[in-house]
Amino acid sequence: MAWRVYLLRCADDSLYCGISKDLEARIAQHNAGKGAKYTRSRLPVKLVAASDELSRSDALKVEHAVKQQPASRKVDALKGRIDLQGEK
Repeated sequence: MAWRVYLLRCADDSLYCGISKDLEARIAQHNAGKGAKYTRSRLPVKLVAASDELSRSDALKVEHAVKQQPASRKVDALKGRIDLQGEK
């Protein structure tokens, strides 16, 4: 099973970025309060963007690159509208 990078919108309107092999189960974990510590106090969360399937190594690289973007650019970065390598 391939990895996916995902971006969640939290109840306080902040964004959370992570990776998972089973995206639907991971979102359910977040909403059950058993996900990342960051999202536990910001429930419920809603999926706003997700990558195509990637290798674990590539998913970690994309996650890191998205996290380096300002909040206003994270969704576009994950959807591929912004080149994370700075080449566009």
